Amino acid sequence: MASTEDVLNHHLTCFGAGDMEGVLADYTEESVMEVPDARLQGLDALRAAFTAFFADFGKGTPSFEMLRSSVNGEFAYIFWKAQTEDNDYHIGSDTFVIRDGKIVYQTFAAHIVPRN
Repeated sequence: MASTEDVLNHHLTCFGAGDMEGVLADYTEESVMEVPDARLQGLDALRAAFTAFFADFGKGTPSFEMLRSSVNGEFAYIFWKAQTEDNDYHIGSDTFVIRDGKIVYQTFAAHIVPRN
């Protein structure tokens, strides 16, 4: 069984590569992602969210800087900043609950400012 750190690293690697199927392999139909304006549950909802992220991060040459990463048991936390062709992510924060090798619960929030 994959550790919390293994799942987090797989998730970040697949996200960075724009690998939708790899990212979704970290979740189940019961997985929940909380974002500031919605609760997303299941693979279809997560696919839609990641489609939007990949569209933004897939343009030009985006930058991503991990400011902090922490793993404690089944919990993982990342704090980051990024820049895409269209947006500045001044700060981003994700918290993950990982059980049995899958992300079962995630929160995401970011301060995003359009560049144009």
